[in-house]
Amino acid sequence: MCKVGILAYGSLIGESGEEIEPLIVERISGIETPFCIEFARSSKKRDGAPSVVPVDSGGARVSATILLLKEGVSIETAQDLLWRRETRNERTEKHYKKPNNPGPDSMVVEVLTNFGGIENVLYTSLSPNITDLTPDHLAELAISSAEGDAGKRNKDGISYLISLKREGIVTPLSRAYEGAILTKTSAASLEDALASIRNKNI
Repeated sequence: MCKVGILAYGSLIGESGEEIEPLIVERISGIETPFCIEFARSSKKRDGAPSVVPVDSGGARVSATILLLKEGVSIETAQDLLWRRETRNERTEKHYKKPNNPGPDSMVVEVLTNFGGIENVLYTSLSPNITDLTPDHLAELAISSAEGDAGKRNKDGISYLISLKREGIVTPLSRAYEGAILTKTSAASLEDALASIRNKNI
């Protein structure tokens, strides 16, 4: 029986989802993504906040974790679970179908073979959609998301950036992006910035 894992390099590390979490038998850290990522996509599920996605230019390879799934989980099942987690379709009977001609909003589940000592490692890929890839613009998107409904659910861009920092995930834009948030909110830390925004919304 082949081993199947999921490559986590964003929020998936700490929030694997209610379907995937019970199937994880080991978390293999010290892995580096085989591709570069950057805060290059405005996420709908985060009210427009920047999220990291694979990029063809710029970005950097970052620290990642392989979520090794228990024996008996097939590649097809893992694809379904990962796709459902990423598209907010958990606890449904929906199945992943790889698009023949992926569009800019198509969620694609890719498979790495013999990666990190695991026979099959899955990861998701979405196209970048932020054209103005500057720290100031990223900060504006993150702050706006924190001020909205995503902020109430801890799914905003600032909370997301905090979680990635906690996992040691750093891209070329990370520090300047964080600095722009602190400048625009007159805060000393991301946590202070988030608290300040939340206090204004009370």
